[in-house]
Amino acid sequence: MSAPRLSRARLSGAAGATAGAVGPAAQVPRKERAAALSILSNTLLIALKLAAGVVTGSIAIITEAAHSGIDLVASVVAYFSVRKAEEPADESHPYGHQKVENLAAAIEGMLILVGAGIIFYESVRRLTEGAEIESLGIGIAVVGFSAVANIVVSSYLYHQARATDSPALEGDAAHLRTDALTSLGVLLGLVLVEVTGLTELDAVTALVVAVAIVVAGLRIITRSSRVLVDEALPPDELEAVRDAIERHGAPEVIGFHKLRARRAGSRRYVDLHVQFADGTTLRRAHEISHELQGAIRSRLRGADVLIHLEPQEAADKQPEAADASRSLKEG
Repeated sequence: MSAPRLSRARLSGAAGATAGAVGPAAQVPRKERAAALSILSNTLLIALKLAAGVVTGSIAIITEAAHSGIDLVASVVAYFSVRKAEEPADESHPYGHQKVENLAAAIEGMLILVGAGIIFYESVRRLTEGAEIESLGIGIAVVGFSAVANIVVSSYLYHQARATDSPALEGDAAHLRTDALTSLGVLLGLVLVEVTGLTELDAVTALVVAVAIVVAGLRIITRSSRVLVDEALPPDELEAVRDAIERHGAPEVIGFHKLRARRAGSRRYVDLHVQFADGTTLRRAHEISHELQGAIRSRLRGADVLIHLEPQEAADKQPEAADASRSLKEG
């Protein structure tokens, strides 16, 4: 059994070297540019909303400015997280720093909840104390511009998040998309106040906005937490791994089992045991294992694949492995 363990170590090193050399490193500037654009956009919108809120006296606009302030913090977190996540593995972090992106997304989700709390508090206070709203035309124009700007920027961030598989950018995009939707809600409230003269509608609209923000924040936190606790990859991705092995078609491979896979940032980690027919040389098993790694990576971008080599006798002794072996032979 010592030979397979040695091969496993060598294969692990090869997998790490290949995964580190392809894809993610080249994506870093792209991620940073997207996060920097979000920072710039939020800074501009905060200034506009604060000015409009002071002029109009609208609590909905002021809470929108507070929401954008939280978005700015989230954008800064995203910016530094995408830089940290792609730092190479070191002695303290032998598996790399990719989970920093998932941690950043969780922080962004919590910041969304903080923003919802601020909006809720201020809305209730305005409903109980009352307030005058003036110069609604300015407020409507600023909020309308904010909604359009956030839709454009969030769409760009979503595109970059999908292209780079970045949880941090996805969380930042969700922030801005939520901000855009709440801006549309505030815009509707301001129009209703202008038409009806009921200033209470301003605070009521802000409360509805707070509920929408809570839903978005909880969704982001839930999604990030699943990765942080090493939840398995979704069924379609696990099936892609199985398909890659079964379609490879090497006659020496008689089965596989103990397939495990998880995600960290934009990187997938996959490990499994592969059984080889009696008479397969160590050199040939090693070559096939590298081919299987390449086939899996072609289906799962950024995958770090670890394969443990096993002899045929191991498949005969393990029911799970024997089942896998039969499925390969039938295929």
